[in-house]
Amino acid sequence: MASTTGPDGDGRQAYEQDGRGQGGYDQGGYDQRGYGAYGQPAPKNGAGIASLILGILSILLFWLVGLGLVPGVIGLILGIVGLRRARRGRATNRGSAMIGLITSIVGIVLSLIVAVVLAVTVGAVWGNGGRELATCIRDSGNSEAAVQQCVDTFNQRVDDIGTVNP
Repeated sequence: MASTTGPDGDGRQAYEQDGRGQGGYDQGGYDQRGYGAYGQPAPKNGAGIASLILGILSILLFWLVGLGLVPGVIGLILGIVGLRRARRGRATNRGSAMIGLITSIVGIVLSLIVAVVLAVTVGAVWGNGGRELATCIRDSGNSEAAVQQCVDTFNQRVDDIGTVNP
């Protein structure tokens, strides 16, 4: 604090302005420029977060053939992008990207398992009477009794697949 009088000469003491605000107190405390201050770009965490969301979605949708595969593949790609960004220091959510990558892989694997099981099941049904059932129903015309006979014959054939005749 200076002992000089004010600019008006009224006897009041004037304070030195040293860049810290009035009375020597620091007016600041926080940098108002935000995260990107001092030349650092803001982190690009979008890919890791999107990968996590899509990975979870692919696990939830794996039982719908094809629907779990689409978000899983996109989540896998975004997870790789997110991990690369985190390794280069351009993203701060390496954990989210890693979990997104893992959940995407799990969703893809589960979707592929369901697709294979469905394909094998359809192939087995088609090869063990499904084709004959379709032909029988087509040839039966509008007769409900004939359609029911076709279905009963098919059901008997399916039931016989698991039994062993002595």
